[in-house]
Amino acid sequence: MSTTDTAKMGDILATEADLLGMITEYLKFGEFEETVQIFDKECRSKGKLVSKPRGSALRDSKTRVIQEDLLSSFDDGDQKVFFELWKENIPSEVKDLDSEAQGLEFYLHVHFTIFPLRSHPVRQDRTEFEERISLFKQYLETRGAALSQNTEFLPFYALPFVPSPAVHPSFKDLFKDTWIQQLKSRLDRFLTVTLKPSKIPRLMTLYKEGGKATKDVIQQLQLQLAESDRRVSSYLRKFNKMQADYHNLIGITAELVDSLEATISGKMISPEYLQSVYARLFNNQMRQSGDFTRPGTGYYSMSPYDDGYASSMLRASIAPPRPKEVPMLPSLDYEKLKKDLIDGSDRLKSLLLQALRWRLTRSLPGEQRETVLQAYISNDLLGRYSTQQKTALLLMRSPNEIVRQYMARLINSFASLAEGRVYLSQIPILLKLLMDSLRKEEKDSLTRENVLVSLQKLSLRRSQQTVMIADDLIGWLIDELQDSDCLSDYTLDYSAALLMNLCLRTKGKKKCAENAKLVLKVLTDLLGHENHEIRPYVNGALYSILSIPSVRQEAKEMSVEEILRCYNKEKNQDLNRQIEFIIKQLNSDEEEGPESDDEDEEDDNDEDLLETDLNREEVLQPEHGELSGESLLTTEYLGIMTNMAKAKRRSTPLPQPHVDGPLQRPVTPSSHRNLTTSDFRAASQGPDFIPEFPQKSEERSLPPSQYNSRPPTRSGSRPSTDNSLRHSIDSEFFQDPDLDGRHKHRAVKEYSHAEHNGHGR
Repeated sequence: MSTTDTAKMGDILATEADLLGMITEYLKFGEFEETVQIFDKECRSKGKLVSKPRGSALRDSKTRVIQEDLLSSFDDGDQKVFFELWKENIPSEVKDLDSEAQGLEFYLHVHFTIFPLRSHPVRQDRTEFEERISLFKQYLETRGAALSQNTEFLPFYALPFVPSPAVHPSFKDLFKDTWIQQLKSRLDRFLTVTLKPSKIPRLMTLYKEGGKATKDVIQQLQLQLAESDRRVSSYLRKFNKMQADYHNLIGITAELVDSLEATISGKMISPEYLQSVYARLFNNQMRQSGDFTRPGTGYYSMSPYDDGYASSMLRASIAPPRPKEVPMLPSLDYEKLKKDLIDGSDRLKSLLLQALRWRLTRSLPGEQRETVLQAYISNDLLGRYSTQQKTALLLMRSPNEIVRQYMARLINSFASLAEGRVYLSQIPILLKLLMDSLRKEEKDSLTRENVLVSLQKLSLRRSQQTVMIADDLIGWLIDELQDSDCLSDYTLDYSAALLMNLCLRTKGKKKCAENAKLVLKVLTDLLGHENHEIRPYVNGALYSILSIPSVRQEAKEMSVEEILRCYNKEKNQDLNRQIEFIIKQLNSDEEEGPESDDEDEEDDNDEDLLETDLNREEVLQPEHGELSGESLLTTEYLGIMTNMAKAKRRSTPLPQPHVDGPLQRPVTPSSHRNLTTSDFRAASQGPDFIPEFPQKSEERSLPPSQYNSRPPTRSGSRPSTDNSLRHSIDSEFFQDPDLDGRHKHRAVKEYSHAEHNGHGR
């Protein structure tokens, strides 16, 4: 047995002996004498060690220390320390209800108030005395107010207003040594009685303290739940208003189209009709007090009939706000930074890696963040163009776990941005470092988690996919996913998404075919996992590898179709349709397609994937007075003109996969959730749900919906229509490869016409 195993076994035995000792202590406290004897006999027969009750001895020792500290603070006149200990260790029911404790506390405040005058009788410290007089006044107005009716304490309420208490007849006795000794003896007796250790057994104390903590947590969760319910109600009201406005807009649009058709045929449009349209369009905000048949006589100086008035108001309502000026972050001395990242202490390296990541992730999206990233790249922060043997990337092999973790976090931040992925993909050694780290790090470490997520984001690029497949990353993922219950949801999401991205390549499919039985078993097991967010990736991987005839044959022998049918009965129709596509792929007779790896396909989706999880669970905290974050960078590493602005690259999102079929393009979990939120809400709301308008790629992130119990499986957005029309369009237009261009064009026209008839009137 190794030294580590021996130490662990020793800890287990010591803990067990302590637990058995607490049980024995509780049984004796409850006077279960026969039970104690039987329990003790059975422990001896099994060779179990039972520790002696040591709680009372520990409590006695702790009590003596507290009592000595209180008496020492009394002698030193240290008012702050004394009352902090008093507040922490004297039970509140004693302080608030016991008249002896209240009287003693009053005299203790008097003692500490006059202590500066008594400790320096010749050169009395008037400044400190004034401060303590102020504290004494506060006490008299708060806790001491309850004793103002007691004649014993009444004279002391005049103490703050007496300039020289030492010579005043009412207070001169307070400066005698006998009064001090009597008060100290009284305090000592009180502490001996009050701080007497409790005889309550440790087991009962643990139970009470644990129950209180649980109760506090439950109360906090209830408050959070109430706040969440309030927000849901608010969002639901806003949604209902938006939906009503949308329906109103569609109705008005339809009427205006009818009016336009009528004018073409020579029919006139009456002012009254236009008035009703304007009123509905602007929610009756355009009330007129004049004659609507005569332009220019209304309440507003500009009539709604003036040319372009209504269109101007409409355009103004959707015009984006003017962008505010975004300040640029100060430039840095990157040469000094890179030197310290290589030669500095482990503590400094970790703080620098954290600060560089925060500068990137906490910068404002847009020009500020792009400038930060371009500064990192143009100054070659990670050593892409370095001729030195040592670069910052080699920190992934540091013996210090914190340094490795914070290097992995920084790489993950780079991989979250499109330009960052381009930069990382140009570093030949990067993938080897990451995959070595993936195999060596502890299973539940944050370092391995960030490495895995970085690889998943880099798998959006074909060149990186090729290297990962060649290094048998698929085999590693399959082994990892066999024990999926031991993985966090975050790790499971990215593992499944990475596997799917690699399986979409022909080389990846062939790699899976080498051990088809194990791959199919793992993927079908994942279909039943409680984390439903992984289902789109599992479905996409299954659909992809089943294009290989040998894999299809193995799947038939394993009765995969029957397994899929079991998961084809859920409420989510999108997932059900995906299963149908997979079954159709399983039963197809198509031969393996041509090699696709050399085709000129687009790399990456040119989208930024920055998540809030990048800064979670920070284990590195600055010590007192230690610089960290932006203050560390701008204090120690300020440079000149190292921020290089660059024209923004236009985002070119990937073509959307088929709305009903499995994913067939590389994705990453953050982007997939953003793309699919609106679709799933549409599917869950039925044909009357109003879809959201498409947004620019940088504005595409949508807030979670209350209906969004699990992420959807479709990317893209299309209004729902009649089921028969959907089936016709989906099955014939989008899936049938034999349709020629003319038939497809006609199908699109029919689809558009049906949508107009279904929603327009």
